[in-house]
Amino acid sequence: MEKEDWPALVHYLEYEVFTKGRYSARLVRLLATSYLVLSDTEGVINLENKTAIAKPALLEANVLVFGAGRILGKDFSGAARFFEARKYTAKPALKEWVSWFMGFSFLLDYRLQGAADEFSFLARESKNAVVTALSSYFLSETLSRVLPEREKELMEISSIGKNRALIALPDFESWRREISKISTEIHIVIISKYIDATGVWLY
Repeated sequence: MEKEDWPALVHYLEYEVFTKGRYSARLVRLLATSYLVLSDTEGVINLENKTAIAKPALLEANVLVFGAGRILGKDFSGAARFFEARKYTAKPALKEWVSWFMGFSFLLDYRLQGAADEFSFLARESKNAVVTALSSYFLSETLSRVLPEREKELMEISSIGKNRALIALPDFESWRREISKISTEIHIVIISKYIDATGVWLY
């Protein structure tokens, strides 16, 4: 890892996980992340399928990583189904991010009404300020424009969400600190440009 020789790391991890059957939390997450760094989405899906059989609890623990693989592979409808199936079963710490990525997958799959409904709920109800802000940003800057019949409604909800996010993170420095806490997570890396845009929009 220190040399950032990702192909060599993947080769080693595949031997440990697939050949030796060491489906540990650390190795599975590291292998999935390494595949994503290399844009090897087929590798992610293969690992997901084998993990689901060998140790299904690890699939649920890494739901955001495996779902991100589908997004990077541009299988947006598959990503939407993947997150939708886990919306209510995800661990509490991951649940709001699973819901957000479901909405994001809907948006990428051009299921605009579904995306608007999911982001609207999160803008009003999410306890995670970053999720709230991202949801509000997409309502204001994307969905209100492509759903003109809902523009007024979505802009109002976006404003509510923006205010909620600003109460939790009142200035750009607090936003930057919050993002730095999660910036190394692979599911955050793949949406980093939207996080940056949300920060500009908020402040």
